[in-house]
Amino acid sequence: MTDWTSFRGAAARLDDIDLPRIGHRIGVGEDELHAFMDVEAAGSGFDGQGRPKMLFEPHVFYRNLSGDKRDQAERAGLAYRSWGTRPYPADSYPRLIEAMAIDETAALKSASWGLAQILGENHAMVGYETPQAMVRAFMEDEEHHLEAMVQYLIVASIADDLRGHRWEAVARGYNGPGYAKHNYHGRMAAAFAKWQRIPDTPWQPPAGDLPSIPDRMVSRGMRGASVRALQTLLARLGHYGGAVDGVFGPMTEAAVRDLQREAGILVDGYAGPQTFAAIEAALAPSSSSIKEAAMAATARSSPMDQVSKAKGAGKGIAKGAGFSGAVVTLLLAFDVLPPELNTAEVGAAIGVLITGTAAFIMGVVDSYRAPKNAD
Repeated sequence: MTDWTSFRGAAARLDDIDLPRIGHRIGVGEDELHAFMDVEAAGSGFDGQGRPKMLFEPHVFYRNLSGDKRDQAERAGLAYRSWGTRPYPADSYPRLIEAMAIDETAALKSASWGLAQILGENHAMVGYETPQAMVRAFMEDEEHHLEAMVQYLIVASIADDLRGHRWEAVARGYNGPGYAKHNYHGRMAAAFAKWQRIPDTPWQPPAGDLPSIPDRMVSRGMRGASVRALQTLLARLGHYGGAVDGVFGPMTEAAVRDLQREAGILVDGYAGPQTFAAIEAALAPSSSSIKEAAMAATARSSPMDQVSKAKGAGKGIAKGAGFSGAVVTLLLAFDVLPPELNTAEVGAAIGVLITGTAAFIMGVVDSYRAPKNAD
């Protein structure tokens, strides 16, 4: 067995700055991470002897063994088929060390480690090539525990729910279908409310580092890191001049509407997929993709618009422009057009063509709606 120096490393604790810095990866602040950790984490990543907190699971050891090794572990009382066969001891390390003498890798895989009790079996899921590498990193710094926890949330598709404060979904994803029995979701919601009343640690991402864009709806009345991320992006684009406070109020809604109006998309004040696509396009001004052209085509007057206005049909063209933007956006979303047509010129041409066609149709419809006995 490798010399593990009694599982003692530097045992560095989390720095205050680690929470907002690592949470930034998934668009959450320290309030969300605190809420999750208050319920799901072990309070601290190290025990009283400076070792990573650890729980050895004999039923997991059982499934990681076979043949003679499994038989040996069963005889020693270190492995059994089902969870709960025997009670856990106060200190799991003696059992772990015995198990490692049989199979080091299997034993390390069969224990839950650190602040968020990451199972060794999940080492690759959280970015480590071997369980040995994960455990050695956990021996050094709680920062690595938190990074592994966030990586787990990403891979397990729980990060979006944490960002959206969907506590039932977070609890179900992390604890399984029995989450409600222990009120994990209610406890997380209460912890989040508590931490929201406590001032955050001042921290700013490095220059040029933009927050991740949520892939869901952000709307008025919401609070939290996803709103802060939206406000940061809107401020970067010159649409928002208020405080980046994570509160989606009238100023944030006005900024969203301003951006939507400029992008030529539906102006409703809700930041959803189409709005985030417009933000992405605006953040890449050198792009010549059809996405940018489509946004531009609906945001400015086309040659057809000018002709129609001269004929007194501006109202029909305005409707056609909105229809044009919607159709072009759908073409983009579903990758209908081949790559060779993904150019600014083609995008503008499609916008003009659809706008003109829609205006003609709407003009005909409007003419039938006119009173037959009008003077």
